[in-house]
Amino acid sequence: MNYWLQKYSDVGVVAEITGLMPQGKVHEFQVMLHVSPIESNFSRQLQNLSKGLSELTKETLFGGAQPVFARCFLSDASNQYDLAKPAMDNLLDCPVSYVQQPPLDGSKIAIWLQLETDVLCPDELTDGYERNGYVHYYSVFNSSFLGKTESSYTQTHLLLNAYERKLDLAGCSIADNCLRTWFFARDIDCDYKGVVEARKENFQINGLTKDTHYIASTGIQGGAADYRTKVLMDTYAIKGIEKEQIRYLYALDNMSPTYEYGVTFERGVSVDFGDRRRVLISGTASIDKSGKILHEGDIEKQVSRMLDNVQALLHEADCDFGDLMQIIVYLRDVADYQNVKKRFDEQFPQVPTAIVYAPICRPGWLVEMECIAVKEIQNPQFRDL
Repeated sequence: MNYWLQKYSDVGVVAEITGLMPQGKVHEFQVMLHVSPIESNFSRQLQNLSKGLSELTKETLFGGAQPVFARCFLSDASNQYDLAKPAMDNLLDCPVSYVQQPPLDGSKIAIWLQLETDVLCPDELTDGYERNGYVHYYSVFNSSFLGKTESSYTQTHLLLNAYERKLDLAGCSIADNCLRTWFFARDIDCDYKGVVEARKENFQINGLTKDTHYIASTGIQGGAADYRTKVLMDTYAIKGIEKEQIRYLYALDNMSPTYEYGVTFERGVSVDFGDRRRVLISGTASIDKSGKILHEGDIEKQVSRMLDNVQALLHEADCDFGDLMQIIVYLRDVADYQNVKKRFDEQFPQVPTAIVYAPICRPGWLVEMECIAVKEIQNPQFRDL
């Protein structure tokens, strides 16, 4: 794994970058772009970030890698989306998610980017890109078109139905091809229950049960520009993947199966290609193997338990913290930021990390994290990425 800290001092942007670059294979990169200094208004921060992003994509270290997915973390989506979207559309030819989850370094915008080499034949209908017999689909959905009165339950059903139609056009299905979802609820304490119930019902219809499998996922607070939008959804699917390449992660010595407390997602998923293993860890908090919150009210102990749980999931995929390429940390209380940042800076100094304000699905959970790990392997049974 390679790490770079690239500073574009003239425009006030810092890029944290990890890369996996096996010789003669696809190179992939994870990038977090942060604005520094943070005192300027949104227009100036966006302008600086755009310049930094433009410079970043010219870097020779990427070797022709192209962005395949991006997420913009905004501090005030209602006032920022209409400025951010055209700026990003001008720079990024890939799906871009816009979520109100204020960066806790005090800036108004930050960006997570995934880049890969040898990206071929974008499918304009389904946002897919093809390589070596696989088609990768990153998709971004919002429910602003649904009207003012729809509940989070109804909006989630409609979003999943729209996703089913999109996958069907590509010859895919939620059960066979979707590997990762993110559900962002505008008010997690009020809206998350509707998301959970609608997802459970949709999965049941699609044959996803505790006896088959669910999908790796994060369910967290996140807002859209349109106040009517109670739910946003991002997804990742692969066409051309075999069931034998997919392994779901549980870490049962640390955590209970999610269905035991009424939700339907997998703790993580490990995907093997011929040349590497990708591990996508779902939103993970301080939970025990009975499904209970551990260390209520103690942020330091919750962080430690959360990291123990993530490490157990990684070990189940024969990976460890040294294979991490990206981390997103969600905090319920902004006052915990400096404490949590110090811990992550010390433990993961070379992993691109975003720490954002985003209350978690149970009030007792103060912190949650998700991450991506990648490890080189040799498995001739499967095609390379």
